[in-house]
Amino acid sequence: MNVATLRKKYPTLVPVLLSLALLIVLLLLPTGYEGALTYQGADRVKAAVLSTDEEDVKDAGLIRTGEQRCQIRILEGHFKGQEATAINRLSGSLAQDKMFAPGDTAFVAVSYQGDQITAITMTDHYRLNMEAILAGMFLLLLILFAGFTGVRAILSFVVTILMMWKILVPGMLKGWNPIWVALALVIVLTFVILSLIYGLDRRCLAATSGAVLGILVTVLLGYVFTDLFHIHGAVMESSESLLYAGYQYLDLTKIFVASIFLGSSGAVMDLAVDICSAVFEVVGKKPRISTREAIASGFAVGRAACGSTTTTLLLAYSGSYIALLMVFMAQGTPVTFILNYKFVAAEIIHTIVGSFGLVTVAPLTAITSGILFTKGSRAAVHTSEQHIAPDLSLQIPEK
Repeated sequence: MNVATLRKKYPTLVPVLLSLALLIVLLLLPTGYEGALTYQGADRVKAAVLSTDEEDVKDAGLIRTGEQRCQIRILEGHFKGQEATAINRLSGSLAQDKMFAPGDTAFVAVSYQGDQITAITMTDHYRLNMEAILAGMFLLLLILFAGFTGVRAILSFVVTILMMWKILVPGMLKGWNPIWVALALVIVLTFVILSLIYGLDRRCLAATSGAVLGILVTVLLGYVFTDLFHIHGAVMESSESLLYAGYQYLDLTKIFVASIFLGSSGAVMDLAVDICSAVFEVVGKKPRISTREAIASGFAVGRAACGSTTTTLLLAYSGSYIALLMVFMAQGTPVTFILNYKFVAAEIIHTIVGSFGLVTVAPLTAITSGILFTKGSRAAVHTSEQHIAPDLSLQIPEK
């Protein structure tokens, strides 16, 4: 079986092989921050909690401060099997603090010099095993339901995570322009993901073109309205910590703009696939359809899809701020004040600008799909008619 036959029988074979090659490169690619000083001279390992001592814990209702002492057995690393006392420091924050009980498995930081342990800090409850089980259940369900398509979806998922962790985050930390870095990453990911869905054909080109054009609309509007709303990138959680950690040169506002189109790019790709597939099916069923009619069909599908997709985006963004909205309501805060609050305004930009990308990607994908599919379809019909006509003429009996 030659290469051409393989590509025809397995249209996504080349994209899968290219994605696997990219995956290997990303796995081997260093971030440049592996030797960060914060994590030198200490083991981050799993430990079993044998007993606890809350004598130094000061309990004031919801708030606890002081120190919880835990007797632990180290389960990994240089000091595996050793028992020691570890400290769990409480700051009075419900979000940050944690309490341990005998029988728990903890994640601890073991500081040492030579062969001697100098201090052990209780970092958090150990969750990696449960995270692995949950991820494994999802991957198994995806493969059982979708088969090889599910495998391709997993591959695109892993490539996306690695590109963000190995390229996007280190690039931003090094001071590269966040908007250009994020835009380049989104374009590459869009092509990789859609090629894994369609293969390297006109559908991939049509959907990628429409999605990228929709994302560019989001980039432009996000940049303009972030400035008009006077939103500083420090509204992002933990962003100020970067500045205090020695990264004062970072442009948090541009990182905020990048987060807008990064957050909506997945929904944009999803809608582009819907429109592209619909137009492809229409042209396949009616090869003689005109470009205008094919585009109109894409528009019709896009109108139906936009409503639910934009609502999905709204729920995705607002869900993370439900507690803040509850606080506003509990305090009787006027709606005008709520809407003018900078954190709410930032979410309004996320939601509405992201929705602009969704609404524009539908007609843009319909246009690119209509042009690309009808052009090839008409050429195929014309060629077919040229081959059929001589055969028909031979069937006409002579008088």
